[in-house]
Amino acid sequence: MAVNTVPNIAFNDGNMIPQLGFGVFQVEPKDTARAVGAALDVGYRHVDTAEMYGNEAGVGQAIRAAGLDRGEVFVTSKLSNDCHRPDDARRAFEATLRALKFDYLDLFLIHWPLPTRYDGDYVSTWKVLEELQRDGRARSIGVSNFQVPHLKRLAAEAELTPAVNQVEAHPYFRNEEVRGYGAAHNILTQAWSPIAQGKVLGDPTVVDIAEEVGRTPAQVVLRWHVQRGDIVFPKSTTRKRIEENFQIFDFELDDAAMDRIGALDRGEDGRQGPNPDTFDYLPG
Repeated sequence: MAVNTVPNIAFNDGNMIPQLGFGVFQVEPKDTARAVGAALDVGYRHVDTAEMYGNEAGVGQAIRAAGLDRGEVFVTSKLSNDCHRPDDARRAFEATLRALKFDYLDLFLIHWPLPTRYDGDYVSTWKVLEELQRDGRARSIGVSNFQVPHLKRLAAEAELTPAVNQVEAHPYFRNEEVRGYGAAHNILTQAWSPIAQGKVLGDPTVVDIAEEVGRTPAQVVLRWHVQRGDIVFPKSTTRKRIEENFQIFDFELDDAAMDRIGALDRGEDGRQGPNPDTFDYLPG
């Protein structure tokens, strides 16, 4: 097993999260335990799942099979979009704990704000997460895909500040407005789709920098995220790539390389996923 060299970052509630994690979005449930098991063997100690991924059980299975104490692995899950009403959110969280076979979750997020659903009420949903943190079953709580107006509304109407906001962020879509608000209000940013679904890996700028530093394009982009101070959790089911993604803490990008990658930003045109202001998907 590799030595874990991943730095920990402090949340605004005092808890810590490993800056690099392993994502399981679009990993088939039947493949999840194997993929997470490989990641744990490589040295990952942070796994990001969600109720809508349908693979929480495999995450818990892999952690138990690895023989690791529960406290050694940081696990995040996220509320399903069809469970925003308070009683539904409570039941959904209980189902997550049952699927994982855990007594608590390290981090629980509202997956999407869904401002055009539920009469635009994500505040009452957030207040359920506040309950879960108070009773200790969710050690930390946060949001995902929240825009600045959504965050401002929580600040005005709720008690607790999210520990994190998990949003799309990569060189083609730096998402600086949301990141800037988070930085100003002690909300960490987690970057999903960190390599723009693979699209940035063939970018000439990224390829050139990778050649200059003797690393792969994926390692260069993940290192860019880390040096920006964000939390990142690439996904792969291939052992070689899982190992490659883990090896990003033994080199640095200089300021010029960071600026060259940052200059690839295309603003809203670079967004690969849905816009949180209009996204209204409900599973089922």
